[in-house]
Amino acid sequence: MKKVHAQSHWLLNSDILFDILSRIPVKDLLGLKCVSKEWHGIISSRSFSIAQLGKNRELFLTGFIYQEKFMWCKEDIATVSYIPVDDAGTRGCSKVHHMVFDFLPEDVVVLASCKGLVCCRSTIPSEKKPVIYVCNPSNREWIKLDWPPSGYEYDRNESIALAFDFDPSKDSIDSLNRFKLVRVKQIENSDDLYFTFELYSSEGGAWWKSEEICRCDNRLVNNKGIYTGGVLHWLMDGDQVLTFDVEKELAWLISVPVPGSEFRIVPEACIGESEGRLNYVQASEEGIHVWYLEDYYEFKWTLSHCKSLDEIERECPRFFFNLKNRVLEQASMDFGQWMNPMAFKDGIMLMKIGPNFYLYDTKNNKMAKACSFQDLNSQCMFNPTVHAHSLSLIPLRRA
Repeated sequence: MKKVHAQSHWLLNSDILFDILSRIPVKDLLGLKCVSKEWHGIISSRSFSIAQLGKNRELFLTGFIYQEKFMWCKEDIATVSYIPVDDAGTRGCSKVHHMVFDFLPEDVVVLASCKGLVCCRSTIPSEKKPVIYVCNPSNREWIKLDWPPSGYEYDRNESIALAFDFDPSKDSIDSLNRFKLVRVKQIENSDDLYFTFELYSSEGGAWWKSEEICRCDNRLVNNKGIYTGGVLHWLMDGDQVLTFDVEKELAWLISVPVPGSEFRIVPEACIGESEGRLNYVQASEEGIHVWYLEDYYEFKWTLSHCKSLDEIERECPRFFFNLKNRVLEQASMDFGQWMNPMAFKDGIMLMKIGPNFYLYDTKNNKMAKACSFQDLNSQCMFNPTVHAHSLSLIPLRRA
């Protein structure tokens, strides 16, 4: 009788512990795995992942993945850095991590990040055919996929983006592994320039080529796709955003809110996602401006944030001096921009200003130094791709 009572008491305590832990954000849960075998087992279970996602439906930004690449050489740089974002958003100066993907069987470059999942490609050159890994750095689980069969040669003007949606209130536990990849590639012939689209579905386990094409003379910027509202977006170098509806397989072009020709110097820009909307971020001699896309069909953008360079310098004297002149002088030397927005997520911007990186919280008007180029162990300071990342417990069945 005592044995039955003790067992019931243990089960009751386990249920209470399960409920309490499932209310804790992922960032804190990862450290709690080390408390005991029992805690590790609970946090690692698929049922716990569902419960935790259900009680923490919003995935908040936890860091930025910084992927370097050479400007003109096809050879990859295997160095990947992770720049953490503090809970407060911009306390900054956290340690940069370099071994985030050491659990994968080979060196990779990061292609995309979406709701905790990350898409990577094996590095080139290599004697083997390139392969794709979809992984979750939080639980170190991964799936290995074949490269699209249409061609094994990697083109610098192509992108593979990740589309992943999961609603704990509607979807079953089996839906955790449902994602899609979209490979967009520019085709050039004597008559035309256009983009083609290939898709991979984890449900079907195969690639197929969409009948959709998008005629466009412009090229992708940083080859980074942003997924929100069922649509993938890529920034292009001609003041346009290429969009692709993943379910309907429809593509169209959207003009950015203000063309670069309106400024004395060519502005730097990036796209991102905040509150479920596409955002366009622009840095110029006029300052920092952030818009969100209000209407896809009317191409209507709404300005949500703006700040002049003088205001930034006045509010952050510890970091900046003579900012506007530096921006103009650097542009006149044609040596890259002094100020460059790298990524934007949940109102927080990672931006390069001079030799340093800063986190700028546009909602709370806070700025903090994140790191320097020296902290990144950088091999090439030009043209990196930066992905916003949110920690999650999404499990993946290892292949």
